[in-house]
Amino acid sequence: MHALELLSADHRRVERMLADLEKTTTRGVRSRTDLFERLDRELVTHETIEEEIFYPALRDHPKAKELVLEAYVEHDVVDRLLGELRTMPVDADEWGPKMKVMAENLRHHIEEEEKELFRQARSVFDRSELDELGDRMSARRAELAAAA
Repeated sequence: MHALELLSADHRRVERMLADLEKTTTRGVRSRTDLFERLDRELVTHETIEEEIFYPALRDHPKAKELVLEAYVEHDVVDRLLGELRTMPVDADEWGPKMKVMAENLRHHIEEEEKELFRQARSVFDRSELDELGDRMSARRAELAAAA
């Protein structure tokens, strides 16, 4: 599978999960909890394959280095907010606003990644290299799923 297609499919899945989660209220504890747990698992898997495979391959190229470093920082911001969300009850007053800020950061990251980082990836990797990266990311995803 092509690396950018794999990552784009992940992004669409995350965006749908965010939209579903944002529709929940403090009264929907069970659905909010279930949706958040699914989103959390998806994000952990997605970040792992990016940070272990995609970003290191792209970081070696001078034109992409700064964008990759920024992407790592954006992951850290989302991870910090996810960590805080994990520790608070989903019906807490602060949970919804914190989730909204995390979602905004995540959407910004996705947009930047698809517009800028993917453009750089297309300029430094040929189709076969992107396919090979995608195969490695798919295999890593399967490992993570099996370990869960």
